[in-house]
Amino acid sequence: MEAFLIAFFEFIAELGAIGIALGLMIEIIPSELVLGFGGYLISSGKVGFVSATIGAVFGGTIAQLILYWIASYGGRPFLEKYGKYLFIRAKHLNMSEKWFRQYGPIVVFAAWFVPVIRHAISIPAGVAKMPVATFIFYTIAAILPWTMIFLYLGIQLGENWQGITHVAQPLILPIMIIIGLGVISYFVIDKIRTW
Repeated sequence: MEAFLIAFFEFIAELGAIGIALGLMIEIIPSELVLGFGGYLISSGKVGFVSATIGAVFGGTIAQLILYWIASYGGRPFLEKYGKYLFIRAKHLNMSEKWFRQYGPIVVFAAWFVPVIRHAISIPAGVAKMPVATFIFYTIAAILPWTMIFLYLGIQLGENWQGITHVAQPLILPIMIIIGLGVISYFVIDKIRTW
């Protein structure tokens, strides 16, 4: 496994921003690690911050669109049968569907900051036939700050970028709380408007 990881990150380093995009598109390695490594590449002058950000947002969006389209055309039965090949389990489907039913399109944004849900939220959006433009808007709105936070942390960590998940933990909880409060505010305001 270690040899695979070394080869994977060497591949990303060789391709620069395109490698970061592919790393996030394939999603074999958690996005936090790919972005942390991207930050390290920025700190070592191998790729620019803007190009790394664009590559990451593009790769992350494409990965989510693929799941969205699979869900839109194949539905839940297809995902239950073949989801294991995309590292998607029934619990991921159940949790993401519950969130989507409760909170609607805004959850596509909010879910990016919640582990497990993040990787599967595109599925109920696709099954519900959420408009593609709306889906892309909310996805990019979430991926952009997520990308910038982890690239920045990777830059700060430099050669110690592998420790990014440990360093990021104290930051993610406040972000999740802020996002949660934002989602609650959104629904409270929406309910008040409909009265």
